[in-house]
Amino acid sequence: MTSTHRILIADDNEANVELLEAYLAKIDCEIEIARDGQETLDKVASFSPDLVLLDVMMPKFSGFEVCKQVKESADTKNIMILMVTALNELGDIERAVAAGTDDFLSKPVQKVELLKRVENMLRLKGVSDENERLRQYIDEMQKSSGPAS
Repeated sequence: MTSTHRILIADDNEANVELLEAYLAKIDCEIEIARDGQETLDKVASFSPDLVLLDVMMPKFSGFEVCKQVKESADTKNIMILMVTALNELGDIERAVAAGTDDFLSKPVQKVELLKRVENMLRLKGVSDENERLRQYIDEMQKSSGPAS
């Protein structure tokens, strides 16, 4: 792809943020950081990321709450969300899925696994964006051709 991907890292733990940034260094991407749930929602709106690496346990709003809000909004529902969490109980996974996460990864994060998931999610995002552009183009063409006489 010609455009650089935009990734938002949402985590209140500085060591986790630094580790994720170091792991993502090999990917051509622009990275923004959010330290709590409210800042994450604000940066989703201002930065328009392709992917959010979202910690579950954060101040102000949990990752579950942030994910639910992002996925319920028509403007942001297509942003890919990868929940990165120390929680690995079945109930936590079910809550993440119910909130609308696209995938989840347990801490401690393994570099190869993170990179593979991020690459796959960015590829999927690109495909869904292209499908949406084609759908809009077809809709416009149908509107402009009008009813046949």
